[in-house]
Amino acid sequence: MKSRSMVLEEFKKPLILREFDIPELPKNGLLVKILFSGICGSDLYMIEGKDPRVPLPIILGHEGVGEIIEINGEKKDLNDEILKKGDLIIWNRGIACGECFYCKVAKESYLCPYRKVYGINRSCREYPYLLGAFSEYIILEEKTEIIKLPKDSDPSLMVLAGCSGATAVHAFDFLSNNLMGKTVVIQGGGPLGMFSCVLARYIGAENTILISGSSKRLDIARKIGVDLVIDRNEFSIQERKQKILDITHGRGADIVIEATGNSNAILEGIDLLRRGGIYLIVGVSTPQEKIPIDIYEIAYKNLTIQGIWVSEGSHLYKAVSFILRNKDIFSLFITHKFSLKEVNEGLEVMKKREALKVVLENDFE
Repeated sequence: MKSRSMVLEEFKKPLILREFDIPELPKNGLLVKILFSGICGSDLYMIEGKDPRVPLPIILGHEGVGEIIEINGEKKDLNDEILKKGDLIIWNRGIACGECFYCKVAKESYLCPYRKVYGINRSCREYPYLLGAFSEYIILEEKTEIIKLPKDSDPSLMVLAGCSGATAVHAFDFLSNNLMGKTVVIQGGGPLGMFSCVLARYIGAENTILISGSSKRLDIARKIGVDLVIDRNEFSIQERKQKILDITHGRGADIVIEATGNSNAILEGIDLLRRGGIYLIVGVSTPQEKIPIDIYEIAYKNLTIQGIWVSEGSHLYKAVSFILRNKDIFSLFITHKFSLKEVNEGLEVMKKREALKVVLENDFE
């Protein structure tokens, strides 16, 4: 058997169609036919060479849903169900070593320094080669955390859980109190920010507010029930702050979530918080330019600032469950579909910010 895959061979260049021989599977490994994969905003940074983790050549794609074609041994999913040929599955994009301090002692496997990530830090020169979701087939190794999906699941929709969904869930796990009576501001209207809007609303926030520069994304935010949408191209920083002060009795937001991937948003985010507020930095996935921070403001306002790095299997599990219970809402997120062979067109749409979520269908015959 062979697999056709879209490969990044040079930074700042289009992905190229390449054909690979499918090797012998590793012990308890799985051969999975990709049904749908998602284009993440971080894929654009990787192509530009801005992510130091990325080796060349590489099959990108860390969001995928597929059907099991072959299993070399026995493998169970996170519900302790034995997996078999024909099962529809989603998988955790990262594989922690399970042995280091962060895995064993800190119980924070997402911080494992030896974490391997499909489609991000694994070259297609590395056995078993098919290690990204922009591909006809992917090979999942033994330690991969897998969730078997209901047969009636929409695989294109479930792609949302793989990165943005799981990462958003991780962020909300840091909030020890419920959100009843609280105002949550989300900076950034991409999949991560929009997923955070839905989570905040359904967990009980009194006010959910989205700040974005995309009119298309703001329209979707209105449809999913965000209480206030603010177009940052229409209103100045001072006007945006005043809108939030007006609905919080002059205090400011209880929680602000950065989902832009741009460090410059952090300065505004801190300013929008009330005293005692919480700031979650969720969207940053690549090195950023340094910014001046007013330490006195942070101390005087008694702020909590929490960085969020990727996710682990428990977060993926919760994201899958949440999407399955709210299919109608999340169906609005998928604005563009391309064939896998058209991945470069899909990337261009993402680059122009014309889409909320682009998914790729594996239509190789």
